[in-house]
Amino acid sequence: METGRVAKALMFQGTGSDVGKSLVVAGLARAFTLRGLKVLPFKPQNMSNNAAVTEDGGEIGRAQALQARAARAALSVHMNPVLLKPQSEVGAQLVVQGRVEGNAKAAEYQEIKARLMPRVLESFDRLRAQADLVLAEGAGSASEVNLRRNDIANMGFARAADVPVVLIGDIDRGGVIASLAGTKLVLEREDAAMIRGFIVNRFRGDPALFAEGMRMIEGFTGWSPIGLLPHFAEAVRLPAEDALALNSAPVAKPGAKIRIAVPILPHVSNFDDLDPLDAEPDVELVRVRPGGVLPADADLVLLLGSKATIADLQALKAAGFDIDIAAHVRRGKPVLGLCGGYQMLGKTVADPDGIEGPAGAIETGLGLLDVETRLTGDKRLEAVTGETADGNSFAGYEMHVGETSGPDCARAFACVAGRPEGATAASGLVSGTYVHGLFADDRQRSAWLTRLGGEASRLDYEAGVEAVLDRLAAHMERHLDLDRLFRLAR
Repeated sequence: METGRVAKALMFQGTGSDVGKSLVVAGLARAFTLRGLKVLPFKPQNMSNNAAVTEDGGEIGRAQALQARAARAALSVHMNPVLLKPQSEVGAQLVVQGRVEGNAKAAEYQEIKARLMPRVLESFDRLRAQADLVLAEGAGSASEVNLRRNDIANMGFARAADVPVVLIGDIDRGGVIASLAGTKLVLEREDAAMIRGFIVNRFRGDPALFAEGMRMIEGFTGWSPIGLLPHFAEAVRLPAEDALALNSAPVAKPGAKIRIAVPILPHVSNFDDLDPLDAEPDVELVRVRPGGVLPADADLVLLLGSKATIADLQALKAAGFDIDIAAHVRRGKPVLGLCGGYQMLGKTVADPDGIEGPAGAIETGLGLLDVETRLTGDKRLEAVTGETADGNSFAGYEMHVGETSGPDCARAFACVAGRPEGATAASGLVSGTYVHGLFADDRQRSAWLTRLGGEASRLDYEAGVEAVLDRLAAHMERHLDLDRLFRLAR
């Protein structure tokens, strides 16, 4: 670690969840990087089942991975020292500095937070010693004063680390003046004093029509206006962190040649596996939640990862998706399971150590693969490269607990680092793999498109993401006062 260097830092908090904090930080990370600064992102506490594998062998939230990419920095566990991965309505897996440290129910976690603050500050100090500017992101709402005691995500961290704050409000959802002014009203005086400016995000229309609104917010709060930030439509082309993105209306693709059905289950994880397919003009992704029916004309059924495989398997059956999937296979159409989806395709899933639920729970799987899974052992977190059985190479990552074995593993889905990986049914129609990020690889995605009756991909997916980040940075430069932001950083 470099010594003698202490970066300036600035924190971005929101009036609520999904007001665009992550995107703003990503855009600013790229913008300040293009100005020649070494920038690193930081989020003290995150809650997400979308995670990325870091170069130092841990995991962080997918939003911080995107922000690090925007900053052209290697991923580190210290960018997101506390990650909560929901496993039930009231509990979550606790990941600290990249490693699983058990499970916590919501009420228990409120007391655990106090013990986590020193490690949060340790991670923050490590980043500050390696950068010119650290851009920190809060979680949820800054105005959740009922959770202020022991807070490590918003004002608790800002006060402990002495980091000034810029507050973001979302005009698209309405009531932004009240949201920003109301935040000032409910915060403790010392917390409110940490906020030095505000941004109004996702504006649509003529900015002149909200000039008076910006002045009113400044008058109510005393905070400096940093900018009125127009809606950035291309955000849909960047990996999403929050499962709320799965509720967005699908993009109409009237000329699509390939239809892929994706059951959306309660504990779905790593759903950014869908992003490269969404980017393909020839692919229509049909996301189906319980209560719906998987379309009979789908060319592929894709089962995503899960943070609670047994619980999601039960939800899949309760929704009748198992019947739809069996009918799909009888029609001679393929099924692919990724990670938890792979585990569900087998005969049984057992959890003898209670990693994801009650110890000893065994659930009968879909039985489309002759394999069995035991959720035991350490979590596997590793970037991988390999080649699928059809000879197409790929790069991706593994992030899972459990071991899967059985006769169908003899027909491996892929070869990874010289070892067989995944399984394929004797019919060749059903396959499973632990590899995430498969479709982000242009070679692999192109092979699947041609297999499903389409044309080879013409997209350079990764280059496309980079181009969007550059345009996002330009968007920030046009509409926000970056010089003032840098002066506010401390």
